[in-house]
Amino acid sequence: MKIPTLFKEYIWLIETINRAGKITFAEINEKWQRKEESGGVPFSRTTFNRHRDAILDMFGVVIECDRKDGYRYYIYNKEVLEEDSVQNWLFSTLSVSNMLDENIGLQHRILLESIPSGDIHLQQIIKAMRESRRMMITYRRYGAASANSFSVAPYCVKLFRRRWYVLVRLDRPSYRDNGKDDEETLSIFSLDRIENIELQQTKFSMAPDFDAASYFDECFGIVIGDGSKPTRIVLRAFGHEPYYMHDLPLHHSQREIHSTEEYTDFEVTMRPTSDFKGYVMSKGEWLQVLSPEWLADDIQKWHQAAIDRYKKTEKQEKQ
Repeated sequence: MKIPTLFKEYIWLIETINRAGKITFAEINEKWQRKEESGGVPFSRTTFNRHRDAILDMFGVVIECDRKDGYRYYIYNKEVLEEDSVQNWLFSTLSVSNMLDENIGLQHRILLESIPSGDIHLQQIIKAMRESRRMMITYRRYGAASANSFSVAPYCVKLFRRRWYVLVRLDRPSYRDNGKDDEETLSIFSLDRIENIELQQTKFSMAPDFDAASYFDECFGIVIGDGSKPTRIVLRAFGHEPYYMHDLPLHHSQREIHSTEEYTDFEVTMRPTSDFKGYVMSKGEWLQVLSPEWLADDIQKWHQAAIDRYKKTEKQEKQ
C-alpha cells in the first residue's frame, strides 16, 4: 500500500518525538533535513503546527511543548500508542506500511500474515454502522449444507486472531420489542464466512447504554452468549511461557501472583469460554489451570480426548 506523503510525515514526526522523549524544534528540523524526502527543505513553524493538529485529529496523539525545559516537544499521552484503540491500530498499520514502502528491496525477506477475506465486506459493514442502516447478510456456518440470510443491525467490528468479526443484533420481533440488548439478542459473525451483504434502507438505533469495549471486557476473544460467567482463574506457566505472558497478557485483568525458578502463577478474571479453553489447550504442557477445579477438569478431559484420538489412529494404522 502506497502511503501519501503527508501521512509519511505524520508518522515520521510521531516516531521521532517518541524515540527522543523530548526534542527541540531545531533538532526535529535537523533530523528532517537529513531525510531524502525533505529535499533539504526544513519544516516551517506553520507546517509543524498543522502537522500537530492533524496528528491529534487522526491518531489522538497530543504533542506538547515544555517551555520550562528549553521549549522541547514531547508526546503528552504516550499510552495512546500502546492501548488497543482504532487510532493506535491505524498508526501501527501505517507505520509498518511506510517502513515496507521504504525498504521495498527487502520485500522477499519480510514475511507477514494475511487476514482471510478481511477487507471484502469490512467497508460495507463500516458504512452501515456509520449510517445506522440494517444489512441483509448471507452467511454459511462451518459444517452447514447451505447458507442462510439474516437481517441484522451491525453494532461493532472486532479483529481477533487474524480474523474480522461483526457483532450484530438479529431482526427478530421479540428482540425489537424488549427495548434492551443482551447476550440473547446479539450474535457474532466471522467476515470470511459471509457470502454476500446488501445494505438496507431501514435504519436502526443501538441501546443508549451499549459500549463495544465494555461488551467484550470480560471475554477472551469473540465467543459470547455461551452462559459462562466471569471467573477467577489461576494459571501456572512453565518454561518460557511466563515471558510470553508478561509480554502478551491474555487479558487486561492478568496479574502475576507467585513465581519460582520452575514456574510462574498468573491470575485472570474473565469468562472461561471455549476459545479461552482452546488457547490453554494449544499451550500443551506449558500452561496449566490450577483453579477453578471444574475448569482444570475440563482441560484435562480435552487433553485426554486428544491422547485417545492419537492412540486410536495409531492402533488403526497398525491393523
